Amino acid sequence: MPQLLKSREAILLAAILALLAIIASRFPAYVEPGNLINVFNDTSTLIILAMGQMCVILTRCIDLSVAANVALTGMVVATLNTLMPGLPVVVILVIALTLGACLGAVNGLLVWKLQIPAIVVTLGTMTIFRGIVFLISDGKWINAHEMGASFKDFPRMELAGLPMLSWIAVFVVICFVVMINRTPLGRSFFAVGGNPNAAVYTGIDVGRTQFLAFTISGMMAGLTGYLWVSRFAVAYVDIAGGFELEVVAACVIGGISIAGGVGSVAGTLLGALFLGVIKNALPVINISPFWQLAISGSAIIIAVAFNAQSSRTKGRVILKSAEHTA
Repeated sequence: MPQLLKSREAILLAAILALLAIIASRFPAYVEPGNLINVFNDTSTLIILAMGQMCVILTRCIDLSVAANVALTGMVVATLNTLMPGLPVVVILVIALTLGACLGAVNGLLVWKLQIPAIVVTLGTMTIFRGIVFLISDGKWINAHEMGASFKDFPRMELAGLPMLSWIAVFVVICFVVMINRTPLGRSFFAVGGNPNAAVYTGIDVGRTQFLAFTISGMMAGLTGYLWVSRFAVAYVDIAGGFELEVVAACVIGGISIAGGVGSVAGTLLGALFLGVIKNALPVINISPFWQLAISGSAIIIAVAFNAQSSRTKGRVILKSAEHTA
């Protein structure tokens, strides 16, 4: 029990419940099931992107191009929809996933083969992807009346009371739970991030593992690209501008160590939900969006400090054990 209370997931869950209780004391309607479903639905895109980013950060890298990937993939599928309105949603999803994965693979190849730091690579591709969006669209918007009905309706379709967007987020989380906890690839993410040199001796290709992490992150960004433009029924150059910082924040707050090798799917999910509740709740209680940014930033700093303190504590325990052995 004491160990459970000290875990990041338990602390985050308690923080979310406390936040909901404070909001409910002033606005009881906020915690009604219908509204909580809306909050989860609004957070679904962040959850999907955070799952992909988690894989990248676990391998001691970072992907700052995810939001630009969302914008580019979204613009491509929206343009295809205007040119071929009868294109089935399944085909659009496959195109979005494939294109997103290819864009992510570009990042992975540059990090793997050219040994360029991930932050430099993804800052560069972020700008390139945004530029390509502008070239494709010529700076123009694609609006709701130009999109097909099935294209726009898919994320809004309800199944058992939940919109399809929410179900997709749930499905993605389940897939990542299985991949991270039950597959050699998931274990290799932790091995590479925890100790790259030791991972090499166990037969793990560090560069290839990071490449696969970037490809998975890109695939999630591609999926989000379609879901974003179809849900909001608009595509433009600055879609998801700055959203990459929220994605990284969700991972860090959820306990994914920037140093790599530490974290969990549950923590990432709770980190995204924590930011989702803040984002939805602050306007309700008439708090300025600027304070929202300040609160999110403070949460990131506190989370990083918590991670650093935990690492130092573990280090001291190891040293003490070594001294006793000596």
